[in-house]
Amino acid sequence: MRRDLVKRMVVPLIMASGLASGETKPNLNGVWKMDPARSDFGTGPVSESRLDKISLDGVNLKDTIAQKLRRGGESTYDMLYTIDGKECENHVRGNLVKSAAHWEGDELLIDSQVFALRQAAIQDRWSLSADGKTITLRRHMTGAVTAEQTLVFDRQ
Repeated sequence: MRRDLVKRMVVPLIMASGLASGETKPNLNGVWKMDPARSDFGTGPVSESRLDKISLDGVNLKDTIAQKLRRGGESTYDMLYTIDGKECENHVRGNLVKSAAHWEGDELLIDSQVFALRQAAIQDRWSLSADGKTITLRRHMTGAVTAEQTLVFDRQ
């Protein structure tokens, strides 16, 4: 009888706290505006403005990016991923981008290979603030340029 009482009280507490398997991941859905003043572009490309519209449904992620680069002008494009580690193909400004995305704890990790005039590798780590109002994107790039960047986005 005591064991049944413990099961009835402890199991719901574990489920509510997210300790059970199937723990929910951060909610990245929404429109996110980059804050250039709080971002650090390092030696990489500088975005004067960037707006991401993220839609995450199960393992399917769509990120519609509208940005203006200091060099390169304005562009809008979709990045489509499955967050199960499988390779996905996208095209950005006519260049093939092969990516694999998966969760690493509460961070979304996206590893990409860009096939342009020179091949480049990009590793993006997306994390959501505790209050759900800010996304931080930490980027490591190698190829024509080696750079570390931190982009900060605010929920719109």
